[in-house]
Amino acid sequence: MIQSLKSSLSKGALPFIVSCTFLFLYVPIFVLALYSFNSKGFPSSWDSFTLDWYKELFTAHELWGAFSTSVIIATVSTTFSLLMGALLIYYKSCGGKTERVLPLFYGNLVIPETLLAVSLISYFTLLNIPLGMTTLIVGHTVLGIGFVVPILFVRYNDLDPKLHEASMMLGASPFRTFYKITLPLLRPTMIASGLLIFVISFDDFVVSYFCSGTSVQTLSLYLISSIRYGISPVVNALSTLMLIVTSALVVIFFSPKIRTKVF
Repeated sequence: MIQSLKSSLSKGALPFIVSCTFLFLYVPIFVLALYSFNSKGFPSSWDSFTLDWYKELFTAHELWGAFSTSVIIATVSTTFSLLMGALLIYYKSCGGKTERVLPLFYGNLVIPETLLAVSLISYFTLLNIPLGMTTLIVGHTVLGIGFVVPILFVRYNDLDPKLHEASMMLGASPFRTFYKITLPLLRPTMIASGLLIFVISFDDFVVSYFCSGTSVQTLSLYLISSIRYGISPVVNALSTLMLIVTSALVVIFFSPKIRTKVF
């Protein structure tokens, strides 16, 4: 009797905990989207429905400039991180010794991001490199490569080494073996890690704050500066549109046809 009661409680408690967790995560997002249609400024109680904030959004040139800057920096830094990670895997597949170097790339998982940002700005100052778009891309690439290299190496170590050996025995060069065998097997991992790095770079504030200088403003820096004067509901409208677009991309990307072609 006691065991059956415990099992029934455990079966009922698990869905309850999961439901509370999802509510904790997604209710703030729902509130954000809801208040993007509120006629009053934020934060304030609900007044009436309006689309004025969406109309104002498309005329907010400074906001869109910061948004496009974040997209450009995230795209370029993600590309560089994946390229450098793939080249390191290629060096490893050619017989290079990476055992001593590989632990250095795990620093981003341990070292606080503030320490990394201060180190980067000290390095740029030492070399007299002016802060701007270039230093932002370098900083975000350093941040991203600390995630992509460990992820790619875990997947690379799981590959069957006989495939590489068979390709080499059939006369393929190391580059052709990497391009035709290793790289396609790493493609799903590269796509997943690339999406992760893009999101981290797009949302990053600490590295952007230290490495941007005064000439470049990312979306995170724009939002932080706008908080000092009060949060505009235009930000809620932008966040709602981004949520809709990203949700649509997730649905499309993970559809059976697209997932089969990619993975």
